[in-house]
Amino acid sequence: MTRFTVGFMFVAAALSAPACGHSDAATAAADGEAIQAKTPEGPVSLDQKMLAAGKVQFDEERVARIVVPLGGQVIDLRVKVGDAVRRGDTLCAINSREAAASVGEYIEARKDVELAEKTAAMTEDLFAHEAASRIAMQQAQSDLAKARSRAARTEESLRVLGLNPRDDLAEFNGRLPITAPLTGIVIDRRVTAGQFVQSDGTPIMTIADLSTVWVVGDVFERDLQRVSPGQTASITTAAYPGETFHGRVNYISDSIDAATRTAKVRVSVANPGGRLKPEMFASVSLDLEAHNRVMLVPADAVFTEDGRAFVYTEVGSGTFARRAVDVSQSEGPLRRVLAGLRPGDRVVVDGALLLRQREQRRAG
Repeated sequence: MTRFTVGFMFVAAALSAPACGHSDAATAAADGEAIQAKTPEGPVSLDQKMLAAGKVQFDEERVARIVVPLGGQVIDLRVKVGDAVRRGDTLCAINSREAAASVGEYIEARKDVELAEKTAAMTEDLFAHEAASRIAMQQAQSDLAKARSRAARTEESLRVLGLNPRDDLAEFNGRLPITAPLTGIVIDRRVTAGQFVQSDGTPIMTIADLSTVWVVGDVFERDLQRVSPGQTASITTAAYPGETFHGRVNYISDSIDAATRTAKVRVSVANPGGRLKPEMFASVSLDLEAHNRVMLVPADAVFTEDGRAFVYTEVGSGTFARRAVDVSQSEGPLRRVLAGLRPGDRVVVDGALLLRQREQRRAG
């Protein structure tokens, strides 16, 4: 420890954000006042020139595009665009020879299993009474295993087609029902009754659950530091002036648009009554997270030796001692203290260099 006349200041908790200028920091250091770095207040809004990029979109996790598993003719078409459907409702049916053949193959496979089970049981009984050879018994068991394997394959084929093998399929006429995989609204239909379709992956209709939608907008590169997943957002539209919808950020794009220097930000928004329509323009305001409190000290108070940062703190009336600290390596007049100091500690600002020289002379 050493005793010397120096200028010092209190270490104060401050709001974390780079908002102080160099002249403000110098004045605070000279006067011994606490430094306050303030985060800009209020919401972060998308630039007015970019509102055209903010649109309501379908929540892709709540959209089902219906494809047919087999080619055939569309019959019993029950829905049109705009109809509400529930999960499991029949949308239409496909009259397919392939479906009828698959059901027939399954029925034959089940009969083969029943016959093979009886044959194997009888052969095992005969073998137990020494009336059949071991080879005959093993052959019967092998035939049973093959029959069961074939039945399992045909049963899985039926499940892929949406048929339940437990149902009574004896009267199946080749009409394969196509059902809704989720509850929602039919937003697209590309077939008519009697039309022939192929199993080429082309959707015959689309269903969307509009109880939740996405609003996607652009945020400038410079504002990305203030946006994070889970952040609350407020949505306004020209369609409902004076009304605000609320949601949360659930995605921030991983790349920046080279032309606009913006990133896509997606907000998930509850949409009771389906009032927000896909492709509707929207304005997004992102609410700032709660301010984090940190400690800041002037850069002049910090010095480095052997790769470690130190400051001088007052440990008694006119008595100072060096203390190791962990500080951010940011540019500017202030340093953010990560560890080593507590709010209220008195840190030397003017005279730190003289104290260091005095220590070195005493050590020498």
